[in-house]
Amino acid sequence: TRSDPFFLGIIIPRCRLVRILRKHGLEGFVGRKVADWVCLAKHESSYNTRAINRNKNGSSDYGIFQINSKYWCYDGRTPGASNGCRIHCRSKREFLDDNITDDIKCAKLIARRARGLTPWVAWRKHCRGKNLRPYVRGCYSPETVALTAGGGA
Repeated sequence: TRSDPFFLGIIIPRCRLVRILRKHGLEGFVGRKVADWVCLAKHESSYNTRAINRNKNGSSDYGIFQINSKYWCYDGRTPGASNGCRIHCRSKREFLDDNITDDIKCAKLIARRARGLTPWVAWRKHCRGKNLRPYVRGCYSPETVALTAGGGA
């Protein structure tokens, strides 16, 4: 995944991302663990909050979760876009800033509608059915590890 140099954002450290995603209720959301989301972000954007990638169909993918402009956000240049999340993908106040709250809100809507993470090609290719423990390893306090021990991903 490559990004436009103009929009180089911050690279969110893995364990910081784990904490942010847990805070936003992604542990267990649509039956997936935080490790799934961290894996998805790693392979979609390399944890870059301002990643932008152009697709062959004329749409673009934006932000840490690479939200697509054809279906989920408005970028002003994707023909036939539906803007399902009602958000501007090129806005530095929304997707292209270092606060990923808007990205998470939209990603949750996508995942809720799909009942999982299958809309993301990177998740299907790199994360589904894989051992995802390395994506959260070392990121939990001893108390959290004790509470989540035995829980799968």
